[in-house]
Amino acid sequence: MLGTVARYQQISQNIDKTITTISQRPEIKREADYYLSNIRNVKSVDDFLSNDRLYKFAMTAYGLKDMIYGKAFMRKVLIEGIDGSKSFALQLTDPRFRDFAEAFNFARYGATATAFDRTQQGTVDRYLRIQLETDAGQSDEGLKLALYFQRKAPDVTSIYGLMGDPALYKVLQTALGLPAAYSNTDVETQAAFIGSKINVADFTDPVKLDNFLTRFTARWQAANGTGSQQVPQIGLSTSTLSTFDNSLLLSMQMLRSYGR
Repeated sequence: MLGTVARYQQISQNIDKTITTISQRPEIKREADYYLSNIRNVKSVDDFLSNDRLYKFAMTAYGLKDMIYGKAFMRKVLIEGIDGSKSFALQLTDPRFRDFAEAFNFARYGATATAFDRTQQGTVDRYLRIQLETDAGQSDEGLKLALYFQRKAPDVTSIYGLMGDPALYKVLQTALGLPAAYSNTDVETQAAFIGSKINVADFTDPVKLDNFLTRFTARWQAANGTGSQQVPQIGLSTSTLSTFDNSLLLSMQMLRSYGR
């Protein structure tokens, strides 16, 4: 069985082909075709929420599958949109809600909100990518984390944006080999330290991003027994791998400086 490093490289080097293969699976194609055929007919928030099939597809595409049950919550997200500084989506620390409200922007565009590519093929593309990550996570959490980081990190503009997302932060702590004792340090100090080790802008460079994720997958593989490949040296910290406590993660979740 291939280790995390080899599987990440295999998928990332053939990602378009892999996603095309996923899109042709009968159950995936059926849902995507239904979505594309019907989303354009949705003219209001009520229309959207009343069609469970469309709503669940869109929520899954934006990584919000865990919130499908919360229709009252999502109604407020959609009705208030993102234009007002005090809108509900902008008050939430999780950027997924802001992204969803921006894509399905009934508050701004009304009945034409679903006419845009981002709500049609753009949402299908997101759904397929999420499915790729879900498939990967069934056998290797580290692979799922690497693919998630690959997708999300290029859009993040600050260290706090990375720290505020638990999955992105887990990749950081693993790749940088942060010691357990470091969890006692305040968030600002941690941000400064991480900022001295990485440049967030580097993640917009596919080569630098891939190098970082190769580092992560190698450390993950070594720590979780998915292989025995040596950790490559690419100029990052070599401190002992560890995890952070839940209270620290909660503190970071409360930060408002998220990348878009």
